[in-house]
Amino acid sequence: MKKRKKAKRAGAGPMFNHAMVYVREVGRALEFYEGALGFRVIEKFPGYARVRSPGGGATLALHQLGEDVTSTESPGIRLYFEVKPLRRFCERLARRGIAFKQMPKRMPWGWDHAYLDDPDGHEVSLYWAGTKRLRKTAF
Repeated sequence: MKKRKKAKRAGAGPMFNHAMVYVREVGRALEFYEGALGFRVIEKFPGYARVRSPGGGATLALHQLGEDVTSTESPGIRLYFEVKPLRRFCERLARRGIAFKQMPKRMPWGWDHAYLDDPDGHEVSLYWAGTKRLRKTAF
């Protein structure tokens, strides 16, 4: 008889569900994340806001620069947000005056990506991968 491998317990390892970005002005950042991308405000204090993604339970903190952090520069970091009606969503943002580095385009790995910056220069990718997101890429 073959021995069965034990299935990993749900919650046995870390689950990513929150990130924080430093911004120059929380209000201006909220105009982008809440107003343009559709995030919902959970709480807001002077110099800080926490928002929830419209499609799930992930949260993002917007923390104003201060004594402990004095720059929004974050080389090598890009925020990714999956959007099912990607092309339509990006066209709506463009009509609102949001500037894109790249409108939605099919990438060699099979995902559709659009690239833009938030008001503080953080790179943002709006993408649609669907079921491909959790699968190994087949080139």
